[in-house]
Amino acid sequence: MGRAKLQIVGDAWDPHVHVEVNLTRAGADVRNLLASTFGLVADLPAEVETGCGRRVAYARTSPHPERVTCLTCRRHASEQHRQFAEDLASMFRMPGVLDVHGADAAKAVARHRDLARRFASAD
Repeated sequence: MGRAKLQIVGDAWDPHVHVEVNLTRAGADVRNLLASTFGLVADLPAEVETGCGRRVAYARTSPHPERVTCLTCRRHASEQHRQFAEDLASMFRMPGVLDVHGADAAKAVARHRDLARRFASAD
């Protein structure tokens, strides 16, 4: 395996890949939805706050469990996806709240539960 590149963050070297603190509201899917709805595309931030409370370059974050090496961020991401799956499941059960087909709703909930499991598996 290759050596990790170190990056200066504040006063410390940080070799880890992190997750954004608001990871279920961040990412390409959300940006694409906003762009298609409003026709505007925002620039990506240079730095973001992470699940472990640090500020790092956006390029040092990932939404993919296999790439995240910061254990605190992995725990944070697991909890975020678990909670989001439970919130979705609850909303999908309410009549008239979201117009989503049952199979699509189940897929969305299962996807976030799977991500929660994968983030938790490296602990």
